Amino acid sequence: MNYFQSIGCSPLISMNPAEFLLDLANGNINDVSLPSELEDRVQMGTVESERHGGKPSPAVVHEYLVEAYESRVAETEKKKIMAPSPLDEEVKSKVRGPKREWGASWYEQFSILFWRGIKERKHDYFSWLRITQVLSTAIILGLLWWQSDTKNTKDLQDQAGLLFFIAVFWGFFPVFTAIFTFPQERAMLSKERAADMYRLSAYFLARTTSDLPLDLILPVLFLLVVYFMAGLRLSATPFVLTILTVFLCIVAAQGLGLAIGATLMDLKRATTLASVTVMTFMLAGGFFVQRVPIFISWIRYMSFNYHTYKLLLKVQYEHLTPVVNGIKIDSGVTEVAALIAMVFGYRFLAYLSLRRMKLQSGA
Repeated sequence: MNYFQSIGCSPLISMNPAEFLLDLANGNINDVSLPSELEDRVQMGTVESERHGGKPSPAVVHEYLVEAYESRVAETEKKKIMAPSPLDEEVKSKVRGPKREWGASWYEQFSILFWRGIKERKHDYFSWLRITQVLSTAIILGLLWWQSDTKNTKDLQDQAGLLFFIAVFWGFFPVFTAIFTFPQERAMLSKERAADMYRLSAYFLARTTSDLPLDLILPVLFLLVVYFMAGLRLSATPFVLTILTVFLCIVAAQGLGLAIGATLMDLKRATTLASVTVMTFMLAGGFFVQRVPIFISWIRYMSFNYHTYKLLLKVQYEHLTPVVNGIKIDSGVTEVAALIAMVFGYRFLAYLSLRRMKLQSGA
């Protein structure tokens, strides 16, 4: 306002500075005091426009403002801009320093993001729709395999079908939940990382571990219904091992969903790829086709459904028979190692994909 007063333009009434500037820009000068030079130009422009049947143009005001700027302050402002500004020594040290300064330690960043993740997603995990979906599926399975028996081969194969469905269900469900994680949070992640709020490693680890406590509750409810209704092996150790096997399957499948979502960052393409991948893993899981051609048999070893199914068979029938549906009953160490490798391998791939994104750099 001081500048405009210095060139002879000032409001005649009490006026917000922003309104005053808009009036000048639009040529609305009814409530504005003008220098005599500009008043003469405005009057001449008004007479000329009335002669041609038009309205006075704001171009006259614009022209005067530009001329006033060029003659009074342009040179001074250019010199200010071109002059090198001295940097404070503290600022220089921060710019030159190889190590970035963070507002909180890595553990504090992880802890805050971990609890934020639980608070954000606990309502989605325990919505009535999701609980109804899981419990209704469990009840239907329990009724279909009600108190199933393992006294003969046919009954045992029927019960093995239930175990295969459990492996498929808890492999399919987490993949399509985890796919949405990074594509949906990409805008938020880019914004917060651009502001250097936290390290990418702290965010990733917090985001992938905050789901684990939530992921365990629904499978336990599911198995509490199915396990006893279907008459599976009634002993504490097999029940606990079954829960651990399903939980390991969930974490591995979740890792695959995270990797696909982080790699593609597009929900349609990610869903399509996940559908094809999960279907292939399911078909190669050892229940539908036992004699898979050798040129494609390697797929089953990448399938978490296959390893989960084998583990469930071993937990339930290790005391009954050495072979079930062509699968040898042994200690299960190989399957556990394969699932653990998938848990970490898929997540590492997801982390590398996030690093590849155009986010602010940082460990």
